[in-house]
Amino acid sequence: MLSRIAESMFWIGRYVERAEDTARILDVQTQLVLEDATIEEESTCRALLSIMGVEGEPEQTPDLGLVLDMLAYDPSSPVSMAAALGAARESARRARETLSVPMWEAINTTYRAIPSGHFHTMRAPAIFQWVRERAALINGTADATMTRDEGWHFLVLGRCVERTDMTSRLVATAAMSANTGAPWTSTLRACGAYEAFLRTYRGLETERGAAEFLLLDRLFPRSVVFALSRAEQCLDNLESAGQRAGFQNEAQRLLGRMRAELEYRSLSDVMADLPNEMERLQRTCALATEAVTRRYFAGAEALTWQGVLA
Repeated sequence: MLSRIAESMFWIGRYVERAEDTARILDVQTQLVLEDATIEEESTCRALLSIMGVEGEPEQTPDLGLVLDMLAYDPSSPVSMAAALGAARESARRARETLSVPMWEAINTTYRAIPSGHFHTMRAPAIFQWVRERAALINGTADATMTRDEGWHFLVLGRCVERTDMTSRLVATAAMSANTGAPWTSTLRACGAYEAFLRTYRGLETERGAAEFLLLDRLFPRSVVFALSRAEQCLDNLESAGQRAGFQNEAQRLLGRMRAELEYRSLSDVMADLPNEMERLQRTCALATEAVTRRYFAGAEALTWQGVLA
């Protein structure tokens, strides 16, 4: 497969997932601020911007309006949903000849809401629901119409790497909000995991149980371990010849080592410093992306999150 096409498929998967998960994070945090009078809006907004990799000015007082503009509506903000959807459409345009007609139409129609002004007319929380529904449509169309060839594996690889990164950001958000009384229930709902979690843990809801489910559950598709395992499978399928010893694929080595560390370390050790552990996971995703770029995308530069967290 041409490196240009492979790169485009990888970033379609990442950008669509990024838009969806940004919507999930914003939905949870804005509802907490609006519904819980004990939560300080400024501190919550600062923490949210920091987790999303945005370094604000020290003298600036962030509020929900600023957060929504930077993370949702502003196409010039590299971490906004609008920018992610626009970038997904640009990647799809470069790989137009390999996409099915329904998938191209799903991506292009979603993007057209931004220049037409419809995207900016939607208010929270309706805009979050709309982005999640459009992402589900794009992913569902891809699942139903794409051949499981190299293009498919690059698409799913990008989706899984981004999902790992974003789930870690949701977990970090919950850990940093724990002292303010913000429940892990909201984080589970943001991942679409609440019902599955209750069935798995028989209705017993604890911070440790929620973190364990989102990080280590092998059956839930938005858990970190599940996403890392799928990413490893994609990389294994992309290698034409299997290695009898070790891994020459640096991305596969990075992701596999992180998955093994999470699965074999004591959960208590991970929970002891959860925000820093999640930051390390995000850095691993950034390094894996750089490794994929070097190996498969000739002459390309890895695109990463802005700010401290990558």
